[in-house]
Amino acid sequence: MNNRIKFYQSIKFKIALVFALILLVTLEIVGAVFVRQLEHQNLATFKNQIQLQTYVTNSLTTQLSNSNEVQANGRIKTILNDSDSGNTAQIQVIDNKGTIRGTNQINNQAIVGQKTTDDNVKNAIYNGKKFEKTTYDSSTGARYYTMISPLIKSSNNNSTVVGVVYTRANLDSVYDSINSITLIYLFAASIAIILGLLISIVISRAITRPIEEMKKQTIRIARGDYSGQVHVYGNDELGQLASAVNNLSVRVEESHESTESERRRLDSVLANMTDGVLATDRRGNVIIINETAASFLDLDENQAMGKSILDVLDIRKDYSLRDLLEKPDELILDFSSEDHSLVLHAHFSLIQRESGFISGLVCVLRDITEQQRIDQDRKQFVSNVSHELRTPLTSVRSYIEALSDGAWKDSKLAPKFLKVTQDETDRMIRMINDLLTLSRMDSGTQKMEVELVNINELFNYVLNRFDMILKKEDHPEKTYTIKRYFTKRDLWVELDTDRFTQVLDNLMNNAIKYSPDGGVITCRLYETRNKVILSVSDQGLGIPRKDIPHIFDRFYRVDKARSRQQGGSGLGLAISKETVEALHGQIWAESVEGKGSTFYIALPYEPVEEEDLWDEV
Repeated sequence: MNNRIKFYQSIKFKIALVFALILLVTLEIVGAVFVRQLEHQNLATFKNQIQLQTYVTNSLTTQLSNSNEVQANGRIKTILNDSDSGNTAQIQVIDNKGTIRGTNQINNQAIVGQKTTDDNVKNAIYNGKKFEKTTYDSSTGARYYTMISPLIKSSNNNSTVVGVVYTRANLDSVYDSINSITLIYLFAASIAIILGLLISIVISRAITRPIEEMKKQTIRIARGDYSGQVHVYGNDELGQLASAVNNLSVRVEESHESTESERRRLDSVLANMTDGVLATDRRGNVIIINETAASFLDLDENQAMGKSILDVLDIRKDYSLRDLLEKPDELILDFSSEDHSLVLHAHFSLIQRESGFISGLVCVLRDITEQQRIDQDRKQFVSNVSHELRTPLTSVRSYIEALSDGAWKDSKLAPKFLKVTQDETDRMIRMINDLLTLSRMDSGTQKMEVELVNINELFNYVLNRFDMILKKEDHPEKTYTIKRYFTKRDLWVELDTDRFTQVLDNLMNNAIKYSPDGGVITCRLYETRNKVILSVSDQGLGIPRKDIPHIFDRFYRVDKARSRQQGGSGLGLAISKETVEALHGQIWAESVEGKGSTFYIALPYEPVEEEDLWDEV
């Protein structure tokens, strides 16, 4: 069984030989058909190019019917000159008496008025039929195409031949083009045959290597006897594989006995799988679908049974059943809608018998919606962090290089450069601290020190601080006024004072940054049935409608240039949102472009009596 196989007996040699012969015969047949079709198409194109338009032949027919021969000849010459735009063919107009009435050859106008001696022209005049002929001039080695088209005048149901148009054109350009393309094809075919032969050798070796390994593995696992034997036709690798299959025959009987129990076990597994599973017959119609798959596809199990898997998965436009059978692959299917997002990973496998017969497909569906979202967020986050850190780092490097080049000696420039470097460094430190804060919030390691806080006093405290900043500055860049509209009732809410103060500081800083000089910032605090509502309004440029859903995204800026200039990191609103949501609240914004913006915070609230506060203390 393990005898060494001679090279000319091996399947490697046979596959390479068959592949090379098929490639050679195919290229020869394709080449012959290609050249023939190319010649036919080029000739047809050439004939269409030299053929006169219908309106030209109609004009010539009219002029040949004109009794004034001198006037008609002049107009025929004009017609031929007007229609002869780039046409290299020789054209003659001959009346029904055999007299040449016009030609497009400027140097051969002397023939006008002479009688033609061409018998083909006379036959065309007599018979009234179109004549075409290709001739070969042995003296010059040139091919010519001759076409004689009768000019027929119809009147009172009678047709009269008033003349013919004689066209003669050189075909050398057509056949030169055909010969050039033929040579290119022969050169490409030769290269293809050589490459095909090399590839066939590589492929044949790749095919036989797994077959050899499969044979050895089969011999190791198969130890038995079976009544039915596979006939061995040769001593090549496939023959040895057939002998190994004979050794595995005994296992088939045992497998058949356990098929029924395995089927019941499979049904139980399918019913309890978290992944969706579909199985089809060899025609691609669904024969098995579990509850998970039906839920993913929003179908009833009975509705899916018997339908094509292409329709069930809605992939008929992009794939055919042959594509799935010949190249089973993994697909990403997007079933997202306006109501919900759903992205499925579909893995296809063949249901194949030992004989190689494909009896169907198995498709496993896995919900990767969350994974896709996380991957997209991660890519966006890395891109944003890289971009945000690159700007200050580039600025710092530029100023440091300037200082290194001698700017430190300049008593005026050096302090300015160092101040810019310090500001950019502080900006990066703030950004990194914000990133660490967001990271701790995402991982759940950020602890919230929650306590019962009088939110009226806390909000007033933050606003008083901003009022003090306004009063302390002698020459502020711009002035603003803070107006407060608070409920008179003390509202006690469970908050992390430090974190929530950071949120309020961020909202007020944004309102000041984007408010015009002399603008009014309006702050409100009121209660509803079970919520406390805080709002901060400015009179700035406002936020475009398309940007409002994204302003709480990390690194998102409406006015990118202005935000960077003012030192913003693009993380303040993202941290504010995370903090408010950690306190089981909500934050949102309303804005009209050109009329300012208003940010709202809603926190859960339960009325607390004064006595309850003292009891807790």
